[in-house]
Amino acid sequence: MKKQQQQPGWLPPALDYVQDWLAFQVERYKQPGCAVAIAQGTGLLAEHAFGHADLRTGQALTPRHRFRIASHSKSFTAAGVLLLREQGKLGLDDPIGRYVGGLHKDAAGARIDELLSHGAGVTRDGVDSGQFLDRRPFLSREEVLADLARKPPLATGAQLKYSNHGFALLGMAMEQITGSSYEDWITRHVIRAAGLRETVPDMPQLPKGARMASGHSTEHPFGQRLVIPGDNVLNAIAPAGGFVATAADTARFFAQLDPACPESILSPASRRAMVMRRWRDECSTQESYYGLGTMMNGPGPKEWFGHTGGLQGFVSRTSRFTASGLTITVLCNALDGLSWLWVDGIASILHTFRQHGAPATRLQPWRGRWWSLWGCTDLVPVGNRVMQVAPVMNPPFDGANTEFEVTGKDRAIIRRTSGYNSPGQDVRVVRDGRGKARELWAGGSKLLPREAMVAEATERYRATRRKAAA
Repeated sequence: MKKQQQQPGWLPPALDYVQDWLAFQVERYKQPGCAVAIAQGTGLLAEHAFGHADLRTGQALTPRHRFRIASHSKSFTAAGVLLLREQGKLGLDDPIGRYVGGLHKDAAGARIDELLSHGAGVTRDGVDSGQFLDRRPFLSREEVLADLARKPPLATGAQLKYSNHGFALLGMAMEQITGSSYEDWITRHVIRAAGLRETVPDMPQLPKGARMASGHSTEHPFGQRLVIPGDNVLNAIAPAGGFVATAADTARFFAQLDPACPESILSPASRRAMVMRRWRDECSTQESYYGLGTMMNGPGPKEWFGHTGGLQGFVSRTSRFTASGLTITVLCNALDGLSWLWVDGIASILHTFRQHGAPATRLQPWRGRWWSLWGCTDLVPVGNRVMQVAPVMNPPFDGANTEFEVTGKDRAIIRRTSGYNSPGQDVRVVRDGRGKARELWAGGSKLLPREAMVAEATERYRATRRKAAA
């Protein structure tokens, strides 16, 4: 993929703050690790890694570490199906029973597009989904077919009914049509054709020297995070959840699925079919839809399509934001990773800088992180304003951020803020003899650098304990 030759002026400071904000979030929420990639068009703008690949060893996570991207796999499988359709080897309205035998008659009549959109009514994970709890190996072809020989729980076309078994069935159909194994065909015609070099369709197919992040449990109720190897072979379920990739490869692939992208393995018509809203999740608190192997939100200025993923020890999300052409991938190696929220947080940072522009030169010295007993605050120059942001919040820019009007070298006034804050009051920076900022006074509150605040508070309350003991 070609990298973008020119970047708008707002982008470098926006990406700098993305890195600062995410580093804080990973530390604050005690996450093992997180890998992030951001693409514009089909060019990679940035990739970062935070934390550890494995808490047992303390190995630092890098952008080259691979993660289980789980149900992102469905988008790769869907792209393969649409490619076969373009080649005239199948039709989306073909019944799946034309290609795979041994199915219950109701399942056999399900159309390929119904399986791709989770509208076929077939079982989600069979009669025993212990494979997703590490209680049993992932299912073989024969075991999946045994589950699908039973009457489906719902009639086809009844509602959105997510199904890993349904995508396993699509993988079997692809093998019948192509005469190759799913892994071999999808590697040649989708993964490699899309220019991806850090992606495989299942374990243990990692090339020699490739680094794999370990998964991790939640901390509660174990009292510690348990390390989950993440080396499960998904067997027949690989078309639904087996893929292993870096954040960069994942972002590059989803960028190519945009119908407007000039470079793709699929025609614009096939890509439009993939990202068309087909089913709405009526029970979701958010407006959530499913297309053909893709997830998306409702229409509007912040609309996106992409996918999420979750497998033992890993959670992830990728979103391609239609209006901006930005693709954001966040991969986490813990079950309580905040991938869903962090994609939206990154998007809010990029949107804010895009809207207001690069910070004016005179405002750049105001950037910094300040602390008090209540936590920390970031001063972020954007355009002609300095915004006060709480990096613990997500999204960090929510349209209600406090704004300072800078009136002098180290002077400002709190202009736009909540009435419960300190509107109209002064802001000032106090510097030491070498010109380094050592205090920030905002509306009468003194904030300090992290080390100074920790030392001050620790000494204060140590003294309180000594006094109480006496």
